[in-house]
Amino acid sequence: MTLPVFFGCSFIAFGPALGLLLFTVLRDPLRVIVLVAGAFFWLVSLLLSSLVWFIAVKASDPGDEPLQKGLLIFGVLFSVLLQEAFRFLYYKLLRKAVEGLVTLSEDGCSPISIQQMAYVAGLGFGLMSGAFSMINLLADALGPGTVGIHGDSQLYFLTSAFMTMVMIFLHTFWGILFFHGCETQHWWEMAAVILTHLIVSGSGSRARQAPSQDPEGPSGALPSAALCLPCPPSGAVSWDLQFPSLQYHFSLLEWESPDQSLLEAGVRGLQQPGSSHQNV
Repeated sequence: MTLPVFFGCSFIAFGPALGLLLFTVLRDPLRVIVLVAGAFFWLVSLLLSSLVWFIAVKASDPGDEPLQKGLLIFGVLFSVLLQEAFRFLYYKLLRKAVEGLVTLSEDGCSPISIQQMAYVAGLGFGLMSGAFSMINLLADALGPGTVGIHGDSQLYFLTSAFMTMVMIFLHTFWGILFFHGCETQHWWEMAAVILTHLIVSGSGSRARQAPSQDPEGPSGALPSAALCLPCPPSGAVSWDLQFPSLQYHFSLLEWESPDQSLLEAGVRGLQQPGSSHQNV
């Protein structure tokens, strides 16, 4: 079932966005350039926020739980604000590009409007964000491992795919609204984009602090797909996801070595009555 899960989640997460890309972007070279540049701007914001997060975590005491919670909140806020700052810088860059295109145009008109640029730039932000949110999950979906092997929900991959699809469309919407606010100087539109981005990204981190009500076991939460933080090392991976009215727990065992004896030993251990979740 790993291959159907991989392709199914891939099509759910990226199918609608790739349809938009195919029918509205790829036919125009200028739109392709704007999309790739937008994806690059989001990637730079991710690099800087990940660097700050890495330094903050390394410089802090891992045993100080209140401090770690504060760092998580700081990471969410910093990442969102940095993404929106780069969105504003990208708007300024595209404004200059439009002025240059008007100067070079024979009829005095730009071949692409700022509204079209806003849509394509937002789609570029969303596609790159979605790619970084799902790439590791899709790699794990190919196995080895079994979703729900400990009686947990088997809907983790499906929920993550729908979340990624929503985040791609949200970034597209945010890009259109943000650029329109900059163009018309309606600062409340820009503030609305930043506020909703913070709410979506912060919902996961707030849920992390609440204990699970699931009788099958405890559950935490991942940061939102809008925030990409350094992943845990390879080995036994346990990830939890909690959103308002949605709560899923996922456990996945993966091995660095394809040693069959190690795999069989792990399976025998899981089959023993009363066996607990152990790292391999």
